[in-house]
Amino acid sequence: MRRTGLMGGTFDPIHLGHLLAADAAREAANLAEVWFVPTSVPAHKPQPGASGAERREMVETAIRGIPYFRVETSELNREGVSYTIDTVTELQNAHPDREFYWIVGADMRNSLPTWRRIEELARRVSFICLERPGEPDDAAVLPAFLQPKLLRAAMPPIGISSTDIRGRRREGRSIRFMVPEAVREYIERKGLYES
Repeated sequence: MRRTGLMGGTFDPIHLGHLLAADAAREAANLAEVWFVPTSVPAHKPQPGASGAERREMVETAIRGIPYFRVETSELNREGVSYTIDTVTELQNAHPDREFYWIVGADMRNSLPTWRRIEELARRVSFICLERPGEPDDAAVLPAFLQPKLLRAAMPPIGISSTDIRGRRREGRSIRFMVPEAVREYIERKGLYES
């Protein structure tokens, strides 16, 4: 079984923090690959500013040349809201030779009990939780069925967010060194996130 990490998100846009997180998870859990899974219609966030095709292209641009990263478009190809359990079920059926791990930030860890069909999801995958230095480790408050399904990965502190990047673009400020250079060029060429 090839150990494969799944990193969901809007990637609106993908930035260096996403890439660092994926690599930290890969190293901590000895993953063969990490697949970036751009969300079509997010369940808990506003609709993305860039189209699904544009976000997929930005992820492909960001990971080009990195052999253990790839983009997985199952959520973009599916109609309606994207739920993790649906994605995991679809991918397990399509790739029975893989053992999947879902990558989450420490901020998302505590919301896991509210995820759709979380008990079934926890039977299907383990969760790699990206821990930042100085953040409290309150995983002990999670339900007992989740405790053995949590792996921890140290995440280097980096203060970059897609929200900030979009805001900087609206204000006409630079996003250089926040996203891979090829992604910055793509955003500017397409005029994404401008006011």
